[in-house]
Amino acid sequence: MKRWFDAFCLNAFERAIDRLDRIVNRGENMQCTVHTPNAYLNQHQTALLPDWKQSVASVLIVLQPCSVSLFDRTPETEVYKDLLRQQFLQFGESIVHQLQRQFHHATRFDPRTGLPIDATAGTLRLHDVAVVRSLLGYDTLNCGGCLTIVHPHWQGAVYPATLLSSAPPVTVERVMQQVENPVLASGR
Repeated sequence: MKRWFDAFCLNAFERAIDRLDRIVNRGENMQCTVHTPNAYLNQHQTALLPDWKQSVASVLIVLQPCSVSLFDRTPETEVYKDLLRQQFLQFGESIVHQLQRQFHHATRFDPRTGLPIDATAGTLRLHDVAVVRSLLGYDTLNCGGCLTIVHPHWQGAVYPATLLSSAPPVTVERVMQQVENPVLASGR
C-alpha cells in the first residue's frame, strides 16, 4: 500500500512540476511563460498543424498588459488590441526564426484569427484565452459572447498570444533569452 501511495504522490508531484508557471521574461510590458502542451493540444495537433511531423513539445504564452480593460469592445480597445497584436507578431517572429534555424517546428498563432502564421493552417483554430485558462489557471469572463482573461494583477487589461514549438521548453526559454525584445526594452 505504501508503494502505491509513494508512486501516486511522485506522479502528482511530477504533474504539478509540468504545470508550474515558468516565467521566462516578466516586465511591465510583457509576461512570458513556457509550458508542456496540455492534453487538448496533444490530441488536436493534426487539426491545428497538419504538416508538422514532430509533436508539439512547448507552448509559449505571451501576456501583454493593456492601458484599458478589454472586457468591453470599443473602438479604443480595438486600437490597443491591434497594437499589442503587432508587438507579439514582431517579438514572436524572432523566436520562431531562431527555433526554425535549430531545425524545430515553431509558429505563432494569430490572436485575431486563431490560425498559425508560420505553418499551414488546419481545420481547427487555437483559442488563446482557452490556452491561458488551461495552462495558467486564470479565470475568464464571458463579455458579450467573447471569453476574456482575468489576470491576477492586470485584471481584464491583458492581451494573450500563443506560440507553439516542437522544441523542448528549455530550448524555447534559452532562445527567448537570446532574442532581443524591443517590447521589454522600451519599458525599461
